Amino acid sequence: MKTLHKNNFYCWSVFDEDRNIDFHSYLWVRPQGNIVFDPLPLTEHDKQHLLSLGEISHIFISNSDHVRDAQALAAKTGALICGPEAEKDSFPMECDQWVSAESPLVDGLDVYSVSGSKTDGELAFVVEGDTLITGDLVRAHSGGKLCILPDGKLQDKSQAVSSVTQLATIRGITAVLPGDGWPIFRDGDAALAELVASLS
Repeated sequence: MKTLHKNNFYCWSVFDEDRNIDFHSYLWVRPQGNIVFDPLPLTEHDKQHLLSLGEISHIFISNSDHVRDAQALAAKTGALICGPEAEKDSFPMECDQWVSAESPLVDGLDVYSVSGSKTDGELAFVVEGDTLITGDLVRAHSGGKLCILPDGKLQDKSQAVSSVTQLATIRGITAVLPGDGWPIFRDGDAALAELVASLS
């Protein structure tokens, strides 16, 4: 796994040949139990690294297209699987807890629901007040510049733009860590503002 912008953040990735971008999973290391976001399959090297960093308490899934390898990781670690409440009736797997913007579960984690994306109630996460983790809606297909899903993938573009605008109002965002594409490790709030301007 790669160390990210803070010494308690890690990532592992898989290259997607259809889109020519990396897909990412993120690990937040914390004393109360580590948290994984949208876990991809792990190489043996990454699995050993992940397990060496301590117990995993929760696995958060941003949307039903990012279930990825969550069940296998939960079976290995005993972590609770937390999925988006808006997809509860159609989610492709059982979750231990259902999450919305109104139901934060752990200290230091703020949850946001976005609308208009590929799936209902996609989740975005702000960790420790300065790191935004996104699922599908906000992404980065080229370094240093955020974008959103193509229009043909959106359920409702106006709602999607409104959701991105809401995310851009969060103060203090340094890093934006998308599930799909290049992470941004500095001036994340400026990158979000530029994204909103490009959508106007």
